Amino acid sequence: MSYGQIPDKTIQKYVDQKLSRGVTGAKRKLTATVNQGSVTLTGTIQFEHHRRSILRAVGSVDGVRRVIDNLKVEPKKKQW
Repeated sequence: MSYGQIPDKTIQKYVDQKLSRGVTGAKRKLTATVNQGSVTLTGTIQFEHHRRSILRAVGSVDGVRRVIDNLKVEPKKKQW
């Protein structure tokens, strides 16, 4: 870790807080892992338009260098 770099453990804590507050309105299970300031997001979101707010919220956490988006949109249920 270089001088001034925020530890991954600290970044993880703040990213998890953002996700648990429901930054999206999408009540889905999202997982974030942090490695050297890069956050990888996985999980399923309800609607595509939730993606941008999630990425913005996570990217705004101090120490985050980049966000890797592995989110999937939940398939729409067929209506008969």
